[in-house]
Amino acid sequence: MSRLFVNARLLDPANGLDAPGTLLVEAGRIAALNPAAPPADAERIDCAGACLCPGLVDMRVGLREPGEEHKESLATLAACAAAGGVTTLAALPDTDPPLDEPALVEFVARRAASLGVTVIPYGAATKRCEGRELAELGLLREAGAAAFTDGRRAIAEARTMRLALSYAATFGAFIIQHPEEPSLASGGAVTEGFQATMLGLPGIPAAAEAIMVARDIRLAALTGGHVHFGHVSTAEALALIRDAKAKGIRVTCDTAPPYFDLNETAVGEWRTYARLSPPLRAEADRLAVLAALADGTIDAIASDHQPQDTDAKRLPFAQAEPGGVGLETLLAVTLNAVHAGHLPLLDALALLTHRPARLLGVEAGRLAEGAPADLCLFDLDRAWQIRADDLCGNSRNTPFDGRPVQGKVLGTWKAGRRVFG
Repeated sequence: MSRLFVNARLLDPANGLDAPGTLLVEAGRIAALNPAAPPADAERIDCAGACLCPGLVDMRVGLREPGEEHKESLATLAACAAAGGVTTLAALPDTDPPLDEPALVEFVARRAASLGVTVIPYGAATKRCEGRELAELGLLREAGAAAFTDGRRAIAEARTMRLALSYAATFGAFIIQHPEEPSLASGGAVTEGFQATMLGLPGIPAAAEAIMVARDIRLAALTGGHVHFGHVSTAEALALIRDAKAKGIRVTCDTAPPYFDLNETAVGEWRTYARLSPPLRAEADRLAVLAALADGTIDAIASDHQPQDTDAKRLPFAQAEPGGVGLETLLAVTLNAVHAGHLPLLDALALLTHRPARLLGVEAGRLAEGAPADLCLFDLDRAWQIRADDLCGNSRNTPFDGRPVQGKVLGTWKAGRRVFG
């Protein structure tokens, strides 16, 4: 069926488009922007002046299937993604068992195919994500792995990381690193400093991130490989990445909304929903992340979606599992940075659409003739309050519980088919 979106504010950061208009969808693809003679029998969808942009592309999402379906299944993951305007997501491989064999990568892609979003699995960089012996990267790539990572674990051994970078480069792939020196982070729960001392919690020095980033930048320069740092959260690490990019080293990075919208004070009185990895940082680091988003140092904003069940969070703070859900709040929290004047609207959307799509090498993130009709309709100005109990999915452990935001997803379409709203 043809669908005609009318009275829309069309937003395509890939082409700098921000204008009122109409969009025609046929056979699951964008047939035309502002068509002169749309089909008379097309289904008309009145956007009433709301913003219509490409479906969001989230390049860092934690899976719980296989192994921990009680926390989240692929079906609930897809529902949460659609509710957040996300139509394409890349899934970390640190499941149980990890995605370190081609059959497991194929299982996730095949299982997700009918769920209303595109799920692109990452392959494990090392067997069992244990950081010692490389997985069969070539076979994982053939099976559909977009890149390689050990997910929430850092690849700690320099020799292993060097080999991974070299080997992945032969397939045109990159390695995603959790940038945290594990011996410094071991046993920690919050960022080391005054706040940690006041709460009586074990601290992780912020330098643990920069130390790993500095090492892996050097290894990328040595091998010619491409290293991508996930959820970067400190000013020092961002300065190193900025400098490496200026030197032409193959380095990219993403961050997540908690690191530019919250700081370490959000832990409050031992709020375990605010127990994240990496931990929330000092205000100076939060401001540095915002600056790096504005100047292009950061290549993408990802949800860093990490569902944890109630039992994993209702524990003493240092014993609680780190991580927060983020798919449903990804756009709204990012738009808060727009409303606050830190980012122009198109620049913010670029970090959520075509820039991560380009990194992943997927056909997504654009409003262009012939492109997939993956679309997100949102009200830029609608105010609402994030409440954990109102989120979908089996796990609702959001660090933004109670946070007022401005910007609401109204509808999501995948290949022209409505999957939310």
